[in-house]
Amino acid sequence: MKQFVFFIFLLLSLSCKQESAQKSNVTTHVSSPEKKTLIKYADGFQIENHDGYKLLSITKPYPKAQKTYTYLLVSDKTKLPKKHAAAAVIEIPIQKAIPTSTTHIPAIELLNELESIIGFPHLDYISSEKTRALIKKGNIKEIGHNDQLNTEITLALQPDVIIASAMNAGNKSYNTLQKNNIPILYNGEWLETTPLGKAEWIKVFGALYQKDSLAQTIFNTIEKNYQDAKQLATTSKNKPSVLSGNLYKDVWYCPAGNSWQALFFKDANANYIYADKISEASLALSIEEILASGKNADFWVLPGDFSSYSQLSDASKHYKQLKAFTNKNVFSISLTKGETGGFLYYELGPSRPDLVLKDFIKIFHPELFPNTPFSFFQPLKK
Repeated sequence: MKQFVFFIFLLLSLSCKQESAQKSNVTTHVSSPEKKTLIKYADGFQIENHDGYKLLSITKPYPKAQKTYTYLLVSDKTKLPKKHAAAAVIEIPIQKAIPTSTTHIPAIELLNELESIIGFPHLDYISSEKTRALIKKGNIKEIGHNDQLNTEITLALQPDVIIASAMNAGNKSYNTLQKNNIPILYNGEWLETTPLGKAEWIKVFGALYQKDSLAQTIFNTIEKNYQDAKQLATTSKNKPSVLSGNLYKDVWYCPAGNSWQALFFKDANANYIYADKISEASLALSIEEILASGKNADFWVLPGDFSSYSQLSDASKHYKQLKAFTNKNVFSISLTKGETGGFLYYELGPSRPDLVLKDFIKIFHPELFPNTPFSFFQPLKK
């Protein structure tokens, strides 16, 4: 079951190219915007800044969405437009929030707003040490499962907003909460197709907490760190080949060549062996295909939920045929977990692609970061 959960999450996280959401037919009768928040990489949201309020448009709320969700973020009720067709009105800065994905936690932490979190589904999934300290104090309540929240507990908490991560708009618990005037804000960060696009969603949280300038500053720093690391990687004359993914029920799942994961490999100056395979989801290959094209790959990263070579050997005899296995060049995220077993990579990685890229560069070009510890990846135990 643990392996199954890992692969379902892998399939979702590697999904790299979703259908573009259609433009909303929402109309608003408001004054001209003072300015739009600069969005450089993300294509799933837009923010218009007005006097006393903001219009936050989520253009890719979930896969194959047929509409845009527009939210009215109000800081001054006297400036509230008389006519609007927003999905919800949210008073800002928000004071009580319920995020529903661990990927939301880092942005809130970076903005110094962890105290605002009052509930979360699957508390054990959270790895952040600061957030876990609040959980131990009883400040953050368990509210069930993301696909079926405990509406009774959630209603009792009276959050200002629930930040939803959803596959579609059919979540019954979300519908129930909306009918009770709890705003549901769809966060489509996980649908972004580039690492920096995912990280740029901190600007959505900046708008919710009225910390737009801080969010911009944080993102600028992450962007600069990423671009500096990418430039440094180009100075290495070596360009090793890399294999990713692993077998699950005789099928090898790995990132498509146009995925955000593959972009990490490219920016780390490595040759991903399936860079030319384009897909809207992760690749599903046979072991014969892997052995034909990836047997001699220099490195193997993200080999599934394994922490040692002996575990790999026990899982499949085919793994021993890989050069990266023989040369002990396999790197996993399984050795970097939170206190209760959550993967730090899946929680923090989307918000800190600069740290992820540095990890890959350290793997592929160790001479470029000789004294830098890994943030997420570790070599497998022998």
